[in-house]
Amino acid sequence: MLTTGSAVDIARELKAFPPACEGMRRFVITLPPQADEDLLKIQLLIGKTVKLDPQNRYFFGGRLETETIQGWGYDRYVLKSLGPMAGTLMAVDPNVPKIARFITLGGEPELLRYNSRLPLVVYVPEGVEVRYRIWRGDNRVDNARHQ
Repeated sequence: MLTTGSAVDIARELKAFPPACEGMRRFVITLPPQADEDLLKIQLLIGKTVKLDPQNRYFFGGRLETETIQGWGYDRYVLKSLGPMAGTLMAVDPNVPKIARFITLGGEPELLRYNSRLPLVVYVPEGVEVRYRIWRGDNRVDNARHQ
């Protein structure tokens, strides 16, 4: 298990994760240890930066798959292809300049378990970026009311 985050530890843990195939890239996220990791989740933001109008909402098609590595039991995340881009069709002034925007996969965000002991490894096609966001909860738990 990855404990110190040194280059040697990371290289040892990555032995379980094969290198990226031709046309693909492998991204590795190493998370720092936290006091209560059960209160944290990771959201992967996978997409591309594209010059577009600033008003419409856009997204890419595609499905991030979870694969378990045989013999290791570790999960890896694979986007085999980035689908076409779609978006809303609001009329935009043609004179409004296009801006660079990071457009992600569509759908509801999937929150992954925060685990500082193992790298989070994501395989995507060349030209696709991987970013991530850490979601934080608190110890407060509320009871739902029965009616």
